[in-house]
Amino acid sequence: MKRILTIQDISCFGKCSLTVALPLLSAMGIETVILPTAVLSTHTLFKGFTCKDLSDQLKPITNHWSQEGITFDAIYTGYLGTEEEIDTVIEIIRTFRNPNTLVFVDPAMGDNGKLYPAFNEHYAKKNASLCAVADITDPNITEAAYLTGLPYRETYQEEYVREMLKALAALGTRVPILTGVSLGEGRTGAMGYDAARDTFFHYQNDRIPAAYHGTGDIFSSVLAGAFVLGAERTAALKIAADFTARTIEETLKNPENPWYGVDFEAVIPELTEALKRL
Repeated sequence: MKRILTIQDISCFGKCSLTVALPLLSAMGIETVILPTAVLSTHTLFKGFTCKDLSDQLKPITNHWSQEGITFDAIYTGYLGTEEEIDTVIEIIRTFRNPNTLVFVDPAMGDNGKLYPAFNEHYAKKNASLCAVADITDPNITEAAYLTGLPYRETYQEEYVREMLKALAALGTRVPILTGVSLGEGRTGAMGYDAARDTFFHYQNDRIPAAYHGTGDIFSSVLAGAFVLGAERTAALKIAADFTARTIEETLKNPENPWYGVDFEAVIPELTEALKRL
């Protein structure tokens, strides 16, 4: 069984970060080890949420793992709250990485042309140093613009996406993947670039006119899992994009309209069926 370490915060309520990564990766048949960077009462769209920073626990926990000889087939990072945390995570990656370890970085820090309120451009540049040690990264267009210094665009042609991917590769990432990319009217998905082969790959499905918090975490978790399981790149994009779309479709059926997250639990069986076709 493959073993993945995922490093990100945990929101006790709200269906994002570790509360989606752990069940989804486990359902994919991957032993999932978690390293929480912070624990929140809810995700940050709720008012009055509590947050306990766990940065001071990262080194003691990983030092213990080193003493126990624990190893990982993959390391997957998500939202990291501070520049110091990024430095610590880079150190953790270097400690546990071996020639066969896949490092997958989701540089979660913004959307819709803006950084999240807690971050600034200096943080974005620090996040670029984390992407530099990754085998695969999957920023959205906003995050990629801040990482590379290229302009953010809401409307674009495919050439813009290719330029952005090559700029991400120049940071050091072997295979950057740009998410939330539309290559046609009413379509959305992702496009990637293999720097070593100088080749592009992509997958698109129908855009669903709805948005929910946490779907980016779902996409990244399933995508990381698919790569760990050895999926071909376009197949990995398809599994992640189609499953994310299904979680949105399922949530739209819910009369309670849970704005805080998607009903991903209801369609996990579809994910496991899709994996059988790899």
